[in-house]
Amino acid sequence: MASYVVTGAARGIGLEYVAQLSADANNTVFALVRNKATATRLESLPGNLPGNNITILEADVTDPKALENAAKAVSGVTGGKLDYLINNAALVKIGGPGLTQFTNPDDLEKELLDYFRTNTVGTVHCINAFLPLLQMGSVKKVITITTGGADTEFVLKAKHMGSAGYSISKAAVNMVVAKYAAQFKSEGFVFLALSPGFVDTSTLKAAPETVKGISKTLTQITPAFKGAMTPQQSVKLQLEVIYRWTVEDTGAFVSHHGNKAWL
Repeated sequence: MASYVVTGAARGIGLEYVAQLSADANNTVFALVRNKATATRLESLPGNLPGNNITILEADVTDPKALENAAKAVSGVTGGKLDYLINNAALVKIGGPGLTQFTNPDDLEKELLDYFRTNTVGTVHCINAFLPLLQMGSVKKVITITTGGADTEFVLKAKHMGSAGYSISKAAVNMVVAKYAAQFKSEGFVFLALSPGFVDTSTLKAAPETVKGISKTLTQITPAFKGAMTPQQSVKLQLEVIYRWTVEDTGAFVSHHGNKAWL
């Protein structure tokens, strides 16, 4: 029996992680959300029925105390252990501005700091909160969802100037993953920065023409690109990578294919 914590579990990729993981009755899945009241899709999953294997916990990743309380709740169920932590919670706005597209410096600074606070610092808080439980677990895998848009070679090839705050914060979190990997490899930990690919989720919140434009650009630089994946397709591929990844390659930054093919 394996135990999982999934952050940002109310919708999109996080919701799909919970759905696929909870389909195995032997798994114990803890779904972290910012607001239980709005996690209606999560509450409707079969594993959330009384006696089944989903526990919904409320915690914002920017709130260390809330994360500490969530970790205590998990510990109470698992006997102080955790096998997998999946850091999926993130601030993301598809088609966001580039570094020269803000009306004033204050707006630019706020954008960068908001992204960094959630996507980078929030991930550190989350890992630190659950680290004692992970150290007692038998698997010791920490997965942080990132983006191919944080890869400098891809950004240059795609001439991807937009979504600056998101890409920069995710490039920083890739280094966070590497720092933890360097520290905890000797304990058998596997830290992984994992890009889900281009996924069509309800959290995109972008105009259809924006998504269409992004898809067109991606097709131009990667002719084999067939369009956005569903969350189901992406998470299935991600889990295959997660389960086969070993401590020898801890700290890596890879795609849902397990390599640098981001699409």
